[in-house]
Amino acid sequence: MTEPGRYRAILDGVAREMCCAGCEAVAETIAGSGLGAFYRDREHMPAPEALNTLRERSVPAAQEIYDRPEIQRDFVTIAPDGTCEASLLLEGITCAACVWLNEQHLARQNGVRGVEINYATGRARVRWDPASTKLSVLLAAVEAIGYWAWPDDDAARAAVEQRERRQSLWRIMVAAFGMMQVMMYAYPAYIARQGDLTPDIAQLLRLASLVLTAPVVLYSAAPFFRGALRDLRLRRLGMDVPVALGVGAGFLGSCWATFTHGAEVYFDSVTMFVFFLLCGRALERVARDRAARTLRHLMHGIPARATRLRTQAGLEISEVVPASLLVRGDRILVAPGESFPADGVVQEGETRVDESLLTGESRPLPRRPGDEITGGAVNLSQPLVVRVERAGADTRLAAIVRLVLRAESTRPPLVVAADRIASWFVLAILAIAASAAFAWWTIDPARAWPVAIAVLVVTCPCALSLATPAALSVATGAFARVGVVIARGGAIETLARATHVVFDKTGTLTEGRLTVLDTQVFAEAGADCCRALAAALGHGSAHPMAAALAAGIRIEAGAVAANHVPGAGIEATLEGRRLRIGSRAFVESWTGSASLPLPADAIRSEVWLADQTGPMAVFYLGDRVRADAAAVVARLRAAGRIVLLASGDHAGPVAEVARQVGIERWQAGLSPEDKHGLILTLQEQGARVVMVGDGINDAPVLAQADCAVAMGGGAALAQSASDIVITSERLEALADAADLARRTLAIIRQNLAWAFAYNLVSVPLAVSGLIAPWVAALGMSASSLIVVANALRLREPRAAAPNGSGPTIVGARATA
Repeated sequence: MTEPGRYRAILDGVAREMCCAGCEAVAETIAGSGLGAFYRDREHMPAPEALNTLRERSVPAAQEIYDRPEIQRDFVTIAPDGTCEASLLLEGITCAACVWLNEQHLARQNGVRGVEINYATGRARVRWDPASTKLSVLLAAVEAIGYWAWPDDDAARAAVEQRERRQSLWRIMVAAFGMMQVMMYAYPAYIARQGDLTPDIAQLLRLASLVLTAPVVLYSAAPFFRGALRDLRLRRLGMDVPVALGVGAGFLGSCWATFTHGAEVYFDSVTMFVFFLLCGRALERVARDRAARTLRHLMHGIPARATRLRTQAGLEISEVVPASLLVRGDRILVAPGESFPADGVVQEGETRVDESLLTGESRPLPRRPGDEITGGAVNLSQPLVVRVERAGADTRLAAIVRLVLRAESTRPPLVVAADRIASWFVLAILAIAASAAFAWWTIDPARAWPVAIAVLVVTCPCALSLATPAALSVATGAFARVGVVIARGGAIETLARATHVVFDKTGTLTEGRLTVLDTQVFAEAGADCCRALAAALGHGSAHPMAAALAAGIRIEAGAVAANHVPGAGIEATLEGRRLRIGSRAFVESWTGSASLPLPADAIRSEVWLADQTGPMAVFYLGDRVRADAAAVVARLRAAGRIVLLASGDHAGPVAEVARQVGIERWQAGLSPEDKHGLILTLQEQGARVVMVGDGINDAPVLAQADCAVAMGGGAALAQSASDIVITSERLEALADAADLARRTLAIIRQNLAWAFAYNLVSVPLAVSGLIAPWVAALGMSASSLIVVANALRLREPRAAAPNGSGPTIVGARATA
C-alpha cells in the first residue's frame, strides 16, 4: 500500500496528495506549464460515466462548459449575420404538446432568434444571438420546465435511447404485473353472488389490490404526473393532465372506498389504464425511432477516414487521413467493402457500387474510369482510385442531410392544427367530467365518482394527439425507402393535394447527359480525326456539349489562342490552323458561306466544325428520355393530375419529348421569368402546382411553386429551393412519392375521423354511466393503438406501375 503523504504536488497554491510518483510528475508538469486550470475545470467536464447519468450535466457548472469556443467548435455553426445555431438533444419529449411547450418557452428567452423541434427525433435546432444570451442559459431554461437538453452527439443519443427504452420496459413490466394480479383479486367480486364473499375476504382482496396498484401509480404512471404538474405550473393544459386526473382520481377514490368500506373500488381499471397507455406510447416510440433511423444512416454515410494517395520521391505512397481533411484534387484509394469518403470521379479501376443509402435502390451499379462517384456509396467488388471533386460539407450526401434536418425542424400545418385542437379538447374533457360528476351527485352520489373517472379515462386525447405526428413520422421513413427526401415539413400535404405537375425537360424528363448521335464529314479528314479536333477545341470548357464531344476521346494537344464566344462557340488555333466550333450561325459568319451544306435539324442539336476554307463536319447531339418518364406521366394523369412540360429549349426537341412521354400541353423557349409567370398564372386560377426541375435557372420557379421537386443530381441551388428532393435515378420515385403522400393524407384523415368518432360515441356513454372505468381504460387504449397501428400501414410497400419502354434519344439544346 502506498504510504499516505509520500507523493505531493502544489496545485493552485495548495499541496495535493498523489497516488504515485507518475501522477506526481504529471501534476507538477501541468502546473509548471501554467495549465493548472485543468484541475479546476475537469470536475465539470463530461465524464464517460455521465453518458449513463446525463441529468448530472444539468448543473450550472456543467452547462457553462458549452459556452467555451473550443467546445462549441464541434457543434455550433455561426451564420454570416453573427447568430449561432446548434442542434440540441431533448430528453423527456413524450408528446406533441411537449414540443409546443419547449418551442414557446425557448422562443421567449432573450436573444433567441428561432426554435424548431422535431417530435419524431427529439432534436431541436436553436438559433440565438451570442451578444444577448449564452447557450448555457438556454440549456438551463429547458431544465427549468422539467426537460433536459445538451448538444446532440451519437454517444449522448445512444445513452438516452437506451435509458428511455430500459425505463419504459420496466414501467410496462411493473404495470403488467400489477394489472394481472389486481385483475385476479378483482375477479371474485365480479362473479360472486350475494353472500358468496364474506366482508373480511372482500376487504382482504381490496387491501391486496391497493398494495399492488400503488407501485403502478407511483412508478409506472410517474411520467404522467410529472407532465401534468409541469403543464399546470406553466398554466397550460396538455395531454398528461386528464391522464393524471383519471389515474389519481381512480386510485384515491379506491383507497377511500377501501378504508371506508365503500361500494366500489377501481384498482383494476387504474392498472389497466396505465398499462395500455404505456404500451401505446412504447409503440409510438418505435414508429418515431424508425423514422429517425433513416436520418442517422444518412448522417453516418460518410466514413471518418480515407486512404489518400500522394507522390513522394517518384513513388506513390498511401496514408490514412481524416475524411474531413480531403480537398478537391486529392486522389484516394477505396477498397472493396468501404464507403466512399467524398464525391469524385473514377480514375483507375472498375467496380460495382451500392448507392442505396441515397437512392433507396439496392441494385449494384457499374462504375468505370470517368464515371462519377457519390460519397456514402459502398464499393462492392474491386479497389478504385478516385479523384476528389467535393468533400466534407460540399458532398451530395451532406447537402441531403442538411435538407432533411431542415425538414425535421419544421412543423407541418397539419401538426400545428391537430395540436391546437387537442389543447381545446383537453379543456372540454375537464369541463365535461366536472359537469357529469356534478349532475350525478344530484341524482346518485355513489355514481358521481366512477362516472367522472370514466369520462376522464375514455376521452383521453392520446389518439387525437397521435393521429397526425404518428403518420408523418412513419411516412418520412417510407419516403426515404423509395428514394425521396422530404426537405420541408408541409411538402407531404401539398404534394397530396396538388392539381398540376409541371416538368422541366433537360435533366428531368431526360437524363441530362448529351451524347453524340451522328457525325457527317465534309472534309478529307475522317470522322475520328474531326471528333478529336472538336474534343481538343472544347477541352477545358464546362459546356455540356463540349463534355459530350470529349467523352471517350484522348486529347493529345490542346488548342491555343482560344476565344470563347458565349452562346455561339469557340475559335482557336490547333495544329497550326485556325478552327471554329459551335452553332450554325457562328460558323457561317466566319466561312462566308451563304448556307451550310445541310438544312437545320429541328429535333437534334447541331455542332459545326470548320476552318477558314469551309465546314469540316457536323455533330448531332441528343439527350435520352428517361426510361420511366412515360410511366410516370401516365401514373400522374391516372391520379387526376394535369401534367405540363415547360422548357427553355427550342420547340422541336420539346415537342418530341412531349410526344414520347405522353404530355399534351407543352411550352418551349421559356426563360426563367416565363416559367415563373406560368406557375403564377396557374396559381391565380386556383391550381396547386408541383414543379419538377434540376437546373440553377429553375430555382426561381421552384420557389414560386406550391411544392418544388428537385432531382438529386441537379444543382445545389435548385435543391435548396425545393420541398422534395429525388435522390434516386428513377423518375418514377416522384410517382411513388405522390401515391405515398395521398396515402399519408388518407391515413391522417382516417386517424382523425376515428379519434373524433370514438369520442362522439364514448363521451355520451361515459356521461350516462353506461361505461365502467375499466371498460373506459380498454376503449382509450384500443383507440390509441388503432391510430398508431394504422399509421404503421404506411410502411407497407405498394406495387409500382410497370416501367415504360426503353430509353429514347431526342435532341437537346444548350439553352434547355
